[in-house]
This record gives sequence, C-alpha cells and structure tokens, in this order.
Amino acid sequence: MLPLLLLALLWAGSLQEDAGYKLQLQESVTVQAGLCALVPCSFSYPWRRRDPPSKLYIYWFQEGDRSYYDGPVATNNPHMDVRTEHRNRFHLPGDIRDNNCSLLIRDAKNEDTGSYVLMADIGWSTRYTFRDKKLTLQVTALTEKPVIHSLEPLESGRPTSLSCRLPGSCEGGRPLQFSWTGVVTSSMAPRALQSSVLSLTPRPQDHDTNLTCQVKLQGSAVTTERTVQLNVSYAPQNLSVRILFGNGTGRKALFLTSFPPAFLEGQALVLCCAADSNPAAQLSWFQRSSTQNVSQVSDTGLLDLSRVGAAEGEAFTCQAQNALGSQNVSVRLHRDTFSCEFGNPEVWTSGFWRRAGPFCGLCYDAMTKFIVSEPEQSRSKQKGPHV
Repeated sequence: MLPLLLLALLWAGSLQEDAGYKLQLQESVTVQAGLCALVPCSFSYPWRRRDPPSKLYIYWFQEGDRSYYDGPVATNNPHMDVRTEHRNRFHLPGDIRDNNCSLLIRDAKNEDTGSYVLMADIGWSTRYTFRDKKLTLQVTALTEKPVIHSLEPLESGRPTSLSCRLPGSCEGGRPLQFSWTGVVTSSMAPRALQSSVLSLTPRPQDHDTNLTCQVKLQGSAVTTERTVQLNVSYAPQNLSVRILFGNGTGRKALFLTSFPPAFLEGQALVLCCAADSNPAAQLSWFQRSSTQNVSQVSDTGLLDLSRVGAAEGEAFTCQAQNALGSQNVSVRLHRDTFSCEFGNPEVWTSGFWRRAGPFCGLCYDAMTKFIVSEPEQSRSKQKGPHV
C-alpha cells in the first residue's frame, strides 16, 4: 500500500498549477566520500493567510527507477519511513515552518551520486513536486587533507595545544581516528597521540622539525594526512665566539677553546659572535675598561679590535638578545711578555702561538704575545642591554 500511496502523492503534485510555487536550491553539489555537505534550500507556495496549513511535510526523493517506491531519503513526516541506506545520513536541519528545505548529507557514499527532487505536502490535499529544479549530487574520492591549527605561536617551555581537523567532516558523520608523529612527539605516551588535540611543551630542538597529523575514516582503510614544519620561538643559546685573523683571502677562523690562543701584538684580529635563536637575535659588542666603564663598540656580531683599541685587562662582551631573552659571552685580553725556557718552549706556527713540546729548539726570547681568554657566558631574561 505504501508504494502506491507515494506514487499517488507524486503524480498528484505534478497536476498542480505552478503558479506561486518557487524553489531556491543549490542544484549541483560535490562532496568527498566520508565527508558531509549542507545543501541550502528554501521554497514557497500559495496559501490563504486566513487558512494556513495545519501540517507541512516535505520529502526528498532520489530520482530514478523505483526510487519513489523505496521511500524518501529524508522527510519531516514522522509517519513516513526513509530509505534504509540513507537513514541517519540524510537529514533536514532547518525549520520547515520557515520554508527551509535544506538537506544535510553525512558520511557521503559513492552510491549517493545521483539526482534528487523535492516534494511538499502543504495540506488541503495539496501536494507539489518541484520538477523545474533538482539536486545533482556527485560523490568523489577523498582527497581533502587535515588542517593543523595552533591557538598561539609556539614558544619554547610554554605548554600549548595543536588541533587537527578534517574539513568537510561534521558532528554525527563518519567517526575519525587521529594519530600524530614527529620529533616533538617522541617522548609522549601513545594514547596522547591518538586525539585530535595534541598537548605539548615545545623545545628549541623542535624548531624546524616536521609534525604529521594522519586522519583515518573509521571502518575503512582510507587515510589522509598533513605535515607541517614547526616554528618554535626560543631565547638565544649556544653563544660562541670565533677569532678571525689574517688579511684578505688568507683570513682564518679559530674557535675559542679551553686552550687560550695567543697572537702577535699588532696582528689584525676580528671577534665574531654567533648565537642560536628564533627569532634571530640582535648581536652587539660592549667594551668594559679596567675602570669598569661600559660602552657599546659594535651593533653587529663582528668586532674589529684594531678599530677600538684594547688595553691590558679589558673585557669585551657580546650580547645576543631577542624578545624572549638574552645571552652574554665575554672575552678578556691580556698582554704577556715571556722568555723561552728549555723543555717548555712556545713557537709561532700556522698564524698563532702554541706549545711545541719539551725538546723544541725554536723559541723567542722576551717576545710580547696577545692572549684572548676563554669566554665567560651568562644568560638573562631581561630585555634591553645587559652586560
């Protein structure tokens, strides 16, 4: 009896006059398999203000052979069963009293591809099928990638969260399974990596590393993923000083080590300061005299000692600073006059002084050497110059 009733309703609608019946509909919709789509729709019909319809039902039917016999894919009529394969997936989210006929499709399947028509039952034994416009639905393979979002910039040492979502998914749709991989997740519990939200405390070593969020459609082998490169801000660290000596193409670089290098007085020397930080640190050199007076002598990481002059015992401090903090490293200059003692000579080789061994016969008597001592490092969170 039900198929005959549905067929009668549809044909009855086709016999009505079109005057006053209008349908506004997005006629072509493409959705990826497993995702959701909301099809905007509104309609109007002629009725007398003094005699409004007591009941208003609408029905979405899939066009094609036997579709009308199988029932609608969605309806607000509680006495009408919808097609089994569309149950709990095709919904009417709007208020029918406002003439809202929008159609919400959840967990789209390939077999949903096709055309759909709307029928309105406005009472007074009046039913109308809107045949001038129909919905054409196309379901394609899943190619959408997840979106990884952070509520705030990543900062070293500050706990934060990242979220992963799949555009086109919706509440009540196909359940999703999440997984996270990356250097930043290496020490996390496995359960913490199986949520759409990842809680973490970034470290400096996590900067510029990859983080991947993979999403799997539950009940299938279909997965999609996105990889992002983390941008972690951190204060200056690993501040180091090199000494550049020599001229032109013959200039050499030497890192300060536990053995203080020595140079002939008058040799061209440049101190080069470098730091690891994000964002890049502002590098400056300050000179502290033997009377403890401090002055800035360079606003870059390079300091040409031949331009500033250096007296015995003076210290030069390089400061690396960004918005998250600062770090200082100091070198101290000494002049030393020495004489060669048998069994413990020092010789000039490769552009700097070094100890040659207990039986080296080459030495210099009463030569003046210029010693750069080891760096002394200090760290400060204070903003602004700090020496």
